[in-house]
Parts: sequence; C-alpha cells; structure tokens
Amino acid sequence: MKLYIVPTPIGNLEDITLRAIRILKEVDVILAEDTRTSGNLLRHLGIEKRLFAHHQHNEHKTVAMIAERIANGEKIALVTDAGTPGISDPGFLLVRECIANGIEVECLPGATAFVPALVNSGLPCDTFCFEGFLPQKKGRQTKIKSLVNEHRTMVFYESPHRLVKALEQFIEFFGADRKASVSRELTKMYEENKRGTLQELLDHFKSKTIKGEIVIVLEGIKQTKKKEEEDEEH
Repeated sequence: MKLYIVPTPIGNLEDITLRAIRILKEVDVILAEDTRTSGNLLRHLGIEKRLFAHHQHNEHKTVAMIAERIANGEKIALVTDAGTPGISDPGFLLVRECIANGIEVECLPGATAFVPALVNSGLPCDTFCFEGFLPQKKGRQTKIKSLVNEHRTMVFYESPHRLVKALEQFIEFFGADRKASVSRELTKMYEENKRGTLQELLDHFKSKTIKGEIVIVLEGIKQTKKKEEEDEEH
C-alpha cells in the first residue's frame, strides 16, 4: 500500500488541511512521535485511530517492521508532535526504508515552522539554507564557524533555554551588527517575531523569560557586504 507523511499544526489547531484530516481518517494506523500529543489532536478532530509510538529512540529498530506491514497491505500515516515529519523530527529513516523496498511514499504539504519565520524575517528568502538544530555541545562552534562565509540567509531551530547562548555565539562569529530575526510561539496566541541586529536581539531576549520553540533567521555575508558598500557610496 502506501506510507503517508502528514504534517500537523505547529500551534494553532486550525492549521491542518482537509486532505490531512481525510488521510488520518482513512489509514489503518498512525505512527506518532508522542502518542499523548497526537491523541489530543485526534480527539480535537474527532478521529478514533490506533496510535503507535515512532520516535528517535525506537525508529532504528522498527522501520523494517513498519515497511513490511505496509507492503502487506496496511495504510500507515506518520505524524510528529508538530510540523512536517522529517524536518528536525523522525521520518527520514522510515521514508528511506520504504523507498528501498519499493513502497510508495506520499508526503502531504502542510505546517512547518521555518517557512513562516523565514518569510516574516524581512531577509532575502529567494535562496536560503536550513541548518535545523545546532549541536548542543560537541561540534557546536565548529558548525557555526563553517557558516561564517555563507552568503545565503540561514535558518536555525533552537530551544528557549539556549537562545541567548546561540545569539552570543553568533555575535562572536558573525558580528554584532549582522541582521537577524527570532520567531517564537509561531501561530499561537503569544507569537513573537523580533527583528534587528544580533546585538539588539541579544539585549531584548536577555532581559526576559523565554518560552516556546525558536526559529532564528540570520542574514548571509554577501547581503551584509552589499549593504556596507551601498552605505559607503552614499
């Protein structure tokens, strides 16, 4: 049969497509990153369906079994706690396994946090690079340093308790005047999109309690140099 990749809302429960709701009703089984979180969404949608846990701690062990079940005729959907599976969430391993076994994979369009944050940043989004979460400890500075000469707009995910540290490290490697934006609690009641230089953002978030998942959008180096050259001409 088929594996369906189904995006779910990143906050506002209205942000789910009619097609996603239909697929969730039609499949035999739903694989969920957290069955409690997905259970709440299904109850909100009035859907009763079997849920099985599929997350980073068990996906290596279960992908072959899941692919076999699909090959034997089951229709299975994969969801994560929020957003599109596979984008900084479980999903890649299962998709790869299904493709390797000739099983059709259908990915529905839908919610993902970095797209609204990028478009809302006011920074160029005709070309960009998505870096997801930086390493928490080992390799973190090495990864940031490797992006120093990146000319495209850069997009990062970050947790609220590491946001200030990330901004401080970005200032160290990219400079305090580099333009950026920070988006948090996207689509929720207390959504915040803060734009400015890295120093301005650091000053803002250092003085407050930070909650919610974070998207940082950072200006690329060529954008910065072009702006400096235009300033010199004037």
